[in-house]
Amino acid sequence: MSSKEGPVEPFKRALTTAMRTIAENAELNVTFGTEPPGLRGLRARLPMPSRTLPPEEVAQVRGVADSYALRLAHHDEKINARLQPEGGNALAVFDAVEQARVEAIGANQMMGMGQNLAAALEQRALSRGYNRIKTRDEAPLAEAVAMIVREQLTGLKPPPATQTLVDLWRPWIEEKAGKDLARLRDIADDQVAFARVTRDILKDLDMGSELGQPQDDQSEDSDSEDGDSEQSSDDSQSGEAEQQDGASADKVEYAEGEGEEGDEQTVEVESDDQALDGETDEASEGTQPWRPNQGADGPARDAYKVFAAQYDEVIAAEDLCDIEELGRLRQYLDQQLQQMQGVVSRLANRLQRRLLAKQNRTWEFDLEEGILDAGRLTRVVTDPMHPLSFKIEHDMNFRDTVVTLLIDNSGSMRGRPITVAAMCADILARTLERCAVKVEILGFTTRAWKGGQSRERWLADGKPAMPGRLNDLRHIIYKAADSPWRRARRNLGLMMREGLLKENIDGEALIWAHNRLLARPEQRRILMVISDGAPVDDSTLSVNAGNYLERHLRSVIEQIETRSPVELIAIGIGHDVTRYYRRAVTIVDAEQLGGVMTEKLAELFEDAHGTGRGAKRAATKGVSMKAARSVR
Repeated sequence: MSSKEGPVEPFKRALTTAMRTIAENAELNVTFGTEPPGLRGLRARLPMPSRTLPPEEVAQVRGVADSYALRLAHHDEKINARLQPEGGNALAVFDAVEQARVEAIGANQMMGMGQNLAAALEQRALSRGYNRIKTRDEAPLAEAVAMIVREQLTGLKPPPATQTLVDLWRPWIEEKAGKDLARLRDIADDQVAFARVTRDILKDLDMGSELGQPQDDQSEDSDSEDGDSEQSSDDSQSGEAEQQDGASADKVEYAEGEGEEGDEQTVEVESDDQALDGETDEASEGTQPWRPNQGADGPARDAYKVFAAQYDEVIAAEDLCDIEELGRLRQYLDQQLQQMQGVVSRLANRLQRRLLAKQNRTWEFDLEEGILDAGRLTRVVTDPMHPLSFKIEHDMNFRDTVVTLLIDNSGSMRGRPITVAAMCADILARTLERCAVKVEILGFTTRAWKGGQSRERWLADGKPAMPGRLNDLRHIIYKAADSPWRRARRNLGLMMREGLLKENIDGEALIWAHNRLLARPEQRRILMVISDGAPVDDSTLSVNAGNYLERHLRSVIEQIETRSPVELIAIGIGHDVTRYYRRAVTIVDAEQLGGVMTEKLAELFEDAHGTGRGAKRAATKGVSMKAARSVR
């Protein structure tokens, strides 16, 4: 070891060697970075360890490495593609259980590896907020089944952060599938047999309609013994196609592909310069920004579908009602503004002072050259031997910024919440515009209660099972980013219109607002979501799983927060959004909204080091914890 080399480099080299040994593949390419960890083909990226190598962090990084290596060693994607179910809910459980299987093999072989895997599981559960779950509706069934399977295979109890989640589901799961769960103990090393028993468990859990017909109807050894048969050829092609689509457990990003060019030196990197495909910084030349509805990995993409998208609409506020009505609604909003004008205006002025202060130029004094500092000439008069003082002007590094306010326009926001949201959006738009920060104000709801034209078509088609989202979306543009506030001010009155607020499908609204931001030329893009509850659409939830919309929302949020340059923050009105978003705050009274919005924006703008995705994510944990402790 070089005398200048710290302890991190030997650790990374040892971890790389261990991964290649466990995976039994010397071609495995390992990098370390600040981006989220991932595995694609023979390319693995692990979290960058701290220079001090704290024991807890070392165990977590080792756990991630062991998980990836075990998947490469004990998981066959072609077998998985043949036997995996078709439905989204069943697929999520199937993949989570398969990941539990490969990790259990390693945990049973080596006690230390089991401890590392447990540490990584605990960290992942904490980052996803599983320790804050209180009801079964909030608890992902796939995670609960995977933890129970892990317990069956290894005898290890679930990590503490997942204990409540498992306890909420355990009685129902064991009552329905207890016998088949016990069958898994002796077949963990046989992926085919294990997958078939997993399908039986899915039937026990009332997901039989989602299984579909397994493509592997021949003997377990057909893949190796009948390689020249037509069926084997079809299976191989199917498996490769599924790999290209990225089918995998949500713990591992996994796709077919050859390793990166390079050699062992890649483990020496100190940043995320060698990001995985599709996860590079948007600022890099020749790359395209990631979009949540394009190129999602694994079952998250396949699990959510739309029955009839042709009835959705994106519409400008002025097109939803005539000018006279908009004028009357705006007048009503102005009357409401008078009641809280003082409080929110003071907060907005405070935000404006902060922003303008960051944009103003600064001077560096007492220099030997530059512009003569006339204010310090008195020193020369009093002391002729004192040298002249010069100064230089500097520009502040204030990046071009755009802010999108995405406001929940669901029926539960009716009354004071939507009024306060409209007022705060109005005042913030004016304030940020004065500070040369562009603002876009968007709303999301549905065109009808109980499904609209989508449901009518579904009924006419004979009510096919698991149709996916079954309502007509309405996404409203109250103010475009390039539109000045004076032109759009009347539009905000539309939120006061009776009958506008209906259902809320948050996941797709988040994708829409996010993709609009990605199309903007500004260097910094901030998305603030204001909502008062979880996504709810009676038409969709009546014919899909109860957590169908919520699961999609979690998937979209996770991908934006981990893979997008957009900075995402959420404010929940009477609803705990901290279990969904990393940067989030919950308020109990709508009257607090103005103060929280301005404070959260001020915190974002005061991030002097927010110059890129890596810096942004390095601060995410602290910001999230601070936000979670804010007004409740």
